Amino acid sequence: MTLSILSVVVGKGSQHDFSVFKGCRLLLHPDALLLADSGYQGMHGLHQNSVLPIKKQKGKPLSAEDKAHNKALSKRRVFIEHVNRRCKIFRIVKDVYRGKHKNYSLTWSLVAALVNLRYGNI
Repeated sequence: MTLSILSVVVGKGSQHDFSVFKGCRLLLHPDALLLADSGYQGMHGLHQNSVLPIKKQKGKPLSAEDKAHNKALSKRRVFIEHVNRRCKIFRIVKDVYRGKHKNYSLTWSLVAALVNLRYGNI
């Protein structure tokens, strides 16, 4: 498992991450394992080798097996969330962006490169 940031995709305005993912048409290898959070419901239609947490149905509690699946997934995803945190240490991506909007993608790419360089992921 690599914790390098391989690609940065940004959307215009306030968009959900899954909408940006669907719109970017990023080519993923079919064997690549995609670990997503519950905001990416419907990912199986786009990428067969994806793992999502199991959501509780209305009026029905999760079974012990489903809870174990969610816990195992969150233990693997915690490293991804740590990489996100490393990016958001930089104030330029954490706060309201006040630069030129055409440079927003470049700013994120630079922050990703700095995070990769800082944590030895290059």
